[in-house]
Amino acid sequence: MSKQQSLFDDAPAEWELDAQSQRLVATVVLGEGATGEYDYLVPEALSDRERGEYFLEVGRRVRVPFGRSNRKVVGYCVALETKLVDAARLKSVAEVIDAHALLSPAMLRLTRWMADYYLCKWGEVLEAVVPAGVRLLAGTRKVTLLAVPEDVRETMGQLKLGSPQQRKALDYLAGCGRTLTTAQLADAVGCTAGPIKQLLKKGLIESHEKRVRSGEFDEITAERESPLVLNEDQQRAFDAINAALESGEARGMVLFGVTGSGKTEVYLQAIERVVGYGRQAIVLVPEISLTPQTVRRFRARFDGVAVLHSHQSHVERHREWQRIARGEVQVVVGARSAVFAPTPNLGLIVVDEEHESSFKQDSSPRYHARDVAWQRAQAEEIPLVLGSATPSLESWYKTEQSEFARLDLPSRVSNRPLPDVVTVDLRDSAHTKFSRGAISRPLHQAMVAALRDQGQVILLLNRRGFSTHVQCPACGYVAECPACEMSLTFHRQESILRCHYCDYHEPPPVNCPDCKSPAIRYGGMGTQKLEAEVLARFPEHTCERMDTDSMRKAGSHQQVLDRFSKGEIDILLGTQMIAKGLDFPNVTLVGVINADTALHLPDFRAGERTFQLVAQVAGRTGRGEKGGRVLVQTLSPEHMAIRAAVRHDFEMFAEEDLTTRRQLGYPPFGSMIRILVRGPAEETARAVAEGLAERLKREVTGEEGIRIMGPAAAAIPKLRDHYRFQIQLQAPTLDPLRSAVQRATTRWKVPDGVFLAVDVDPWDMM
Repeated sequence: MSKQQSLFDDAPAEWELDAQSQRLVATVVLGEGATGEYDYLVPEALSDRERGEYFLEVGRRVRVPFGRSNRKVVGYCVALETKLVDAARLKSVAEVIDAHALLSPAMLRLTRWMADYYLCKWGEVLEAVVPAGVRLLAGTRKVTLLAVPEDVRETMGQLKLGSPQQRKALDYLAGCGRTLTTAQLADAVGCTAGPIKQLLKKGLIESHEKRVRSGEFDEITAERESPLVLNEDQQRAFDAINAALESGEARGMVLFGVTGSGKTEVYLQAIERVVGYGRQAIVLVPEISLTPQTVRRFRARFDGVAVLHSHQSHVERHREWQRIARGEVQVVVGARSAVFAPTPNLGLIVVDEEHESSFKQDSSPRYHARDVAWQRAQAEEIPLVLGSATPSLESWYKTEQSEFARLDLPSRVSNRPLPDVVTVDLRDSAHTKFSRGAISRPLHQAMVAALRDQGQVILLLNRRGFSTHVQCPACGYVAECPACEMSLTFHRQESILRCHYCDYHEPPPVNCPDCKSPAIRYGGMGTQKLEAEVLARFPEHTCERMDTDSMRKAGSHQQVLDRFSKGEIDILLGTQMIAKGLDFPNVTLVGVINADTALHLPDFRAGERTFQLVAQVAGRTGRGEKGGRVLVQTLSPEHMAIRAAVRHDFEMFAEEDLTTRRQLGYPPFGSMIRILVRGPAEETARAVAEGLAERLKREVTGEEGIRIMGPAAAAIPKLRDHYRFQIQLQAPTLDPLRSAVQRATTRWKVPDGVFLAVDVDPWDMM
């Protein structure tokens, strides 16, 4: 516990004892800046809830004087305790910011765990948990409210007032039974502000400031739906979840269901049971593009549904947060940060598509929402349901070890067959000699047949832009980002070269900047070039592209999906945002343009991600009476991830990949921490990384099973003008790694401009 310095450190012990007294002390954690916990005295005016709303309680923010300059900083009150202190040594809380606690004691315990587990500042976690819109009090305004004091009420009949308007205003305010603003009171009695100001001066009415909401939130409406009849597999899964709900214990369950098996209906009926108990549920979804479709299904079944995601304005997010905290909401649907929703009586957490990498935060605090959800479920003694057709191998291994229960949905609803999946070997010239573009001959023929039969087509290419690189064939020049030293991508619609890592952009060259040759070549394939090829090959059919470049406007995802659902779009192409969660019965063909885009990256999860992406996009077809098929174009048809995806065989993939990970000690058979060192000077960043690696090695000397690899240049060695080096730590368990990192980095000064990023359980190795 950090203590403020005293001017009397050398005072005799008996003086200190005489100076101490019982006082209410607040423990404060700063939102930014200094690490640690600081004690402050609570003034009497802030300790009495009878004096107004802005009294101090655990979970509220405060302004406190900090440092020698006593500058006012914002912090969170994390504890209140009456104890024996020397009041002369402690500064006092200056102001309480919030009218209500933003964080419950349970949420404070969760954030404390996150700070310890992910090796970051507690204040950083608190700032991440409370949305910016809530911290900024967005959508509220300060108003001055008027009331008649009780002692004035008792003598109103004896008062002599200066004008009839004053009497009228005083009588109206005393009799209306609520506080009013000056404008409201003046309007009600038909006078100006002058008489009211006179009453204030005389002390006959009193005023106080309060924040009020600016308006009400407009909910999306949805037509009411009744629960569907569950099949045998769904009923077994529902019964298992219901038994967990009734047990009053924390239980983890993996709902392993093939695409189209009806996982969402199981969630819905389980949540109906939770709501019937008078409790709430949180449902996490991985992509903002999935949110409207998911929200519509939940609003068709529940009266109170709140939405939390990063594309909301501060005002929208604040209003939803307040609705949840007031207990007006039955279901919270949202992306990663919705796991922190302030539900007063949580009964169930569902993580849909739990394998998705977007559940891992890529900036501090680098938490994984799935793991935080399990911590919250354990603390609140409620079930956690993880749903996926392609579970993460970490979750799958927990079912094999009986840590989590496994609930199987092995068949599609109505027993519809899974689509046939065929690989197209791009090394075979017979498939490519009649095509200079991205679409092979077999895929072209399949598209012609599907469109002729009034079916719809989905094409997946996980590369944005038109051309992925621009090169001079004469001298070998490649257009690169000066800040990242990565190839620039050509975007034809904007006629611009853009870096997808830092957003640097420049006009495309007419001639080679090095040798002045005019023979500049635009190579590689992105979604824009694929769109141009589709429009050229199928001019009579409508085509729409979905990627982060085309879906920037609010609501654009849902507009395109609505048109596709109505049959107004024949061919939908895009990046991974079209690969998951979409349910369109008329899709009879899915084409994967290049299944190898992430297959050979230097990341031990590369095969897992490829399998998941291909399996998920394959699941978008065959959901209707017409059935469906999938064509996967690849240069590596023999790769285990591709073979397993073609067979819809997750268990085959899991068995093979887990065997490899066991041999190498990768998760889930071991723990890992990745430390990234970055700085603007390459030699300085390398020297810091080497120095840190030496410190870490000294800390683990004599400990068995710990491996420290590096430092080495990161897979992306330069990003946003910073050179990057990484150190990788592995061990059978996490605790010794965390302890070593804490000891090696505590009170270790790094040069100005050099930054360390400590990533516990890393998800991105690039």
